[in-house]
Amino acid sequence: MTELVTFGETALRLSPPGDGRLETTDELDVWASGAASNVAVTASRLGTETTWTSTLADTPLGRRAVSELRGHGVTTDLTWTDADESRQGLTFFERGNEPRGNLVLDDRRGTAIESVEPSHLPMDAIQEAGAVFVSGESIALGDAVAETALAALRAASGAAVLGVDHRPDLWSAEAARETLTEMFPAVDILVVNEEQAETVLQVSGRPPEIAHQIGSEYDFQTVVITQGDRGALVWHDETIHDRDAVETEPVETSGQHAAFTGAYLGRRVAGESVSDALTHGVAAAALSRTIPGPVPAVNPDEVERVVETMDGGSGGGGRSGIR
Repeated sequence: MTELVTFGETALRLSPPGDGRLETTDELDVWASGAASNVAVTASRLGTETTWTSTLADTPLGRRAVSELRGHGVTTDLTWTDADESRQGLTFFERGNEPRGNLVLDDRRGTAIESVEPSHLPMDAIQEAGAVFVSGESIALGDAVAETALAALRAASGAAVLGVDHRPDLWSAEAARETLTEMFPAVDILVVNEEQAETVLQVSGRPPEIAHQIGSEYDFQTVVITQGDRGALVWHDETIHDRDAVETEPVETSGQHAAFTGAYLGRRVAGESVSDALTHGVAAAALSRTIPGPVPAVNPDEVERVVETMDGGSGGGGRSGIR
């Protein structure tokens, strides 16, 4: 039985090797990357039965994306569109240390997911899953995606999980706030990073205060605040659980948020405690920072070794179920 279902678009990310520049490179590295699929990859690689669902163009590029995800053990449940009716989304990414900074160029309009419908979803799997995850990154791509994402959240009999995952190159903070907050009544667990809590949800303060304010205002069961290389915290049943980050020498940080989310949800649907899931999420995020590219290709042995080095181990045992 599928334990976790994720819905959203996966783009092909094309990047110059290392710190090369798009305008001068002679070669590009390719990854299948999206918030929903990266969450699915992490959870699957760590032992969770995971299904990623989406709509893709039946082209070599679409098939390239799917084959990569299946290689990570993710089950795919897809609707294919004709090649002459839509296209595969692309993201061009150039990594640059300060003061240059990273460059992201999205080519995500007119892609197959714009034609998605709620009837395309694997409703049986969604209704049986312990958790269903949708992402604001995909919701930004149009009304049809937003409608289908909301249908997935409403159909979930397990935990309905929304990741804010705001991409300012896809939509404004104001548009994201208007659309996402309309979905909040269908959401049990909100996942957001600290910066986007302020820019999109307009909530400021210390992270525990942000989590409590969001959780209380919108009546969420759980609010997860990721803080990058400073760790993460979870507000659950009006109690704060927090974890400092594991010190790393970062290679790339673009996969850390999805790595945390996939590991956290995987532990929760397995019945582990919030504290245990938080610890494993922080460990997976740390490992993802040491891996080139956006896809969190972590494995269970690595995560457990990092957990063992963290103060308090898994931090509080117990199997409680995601509710």
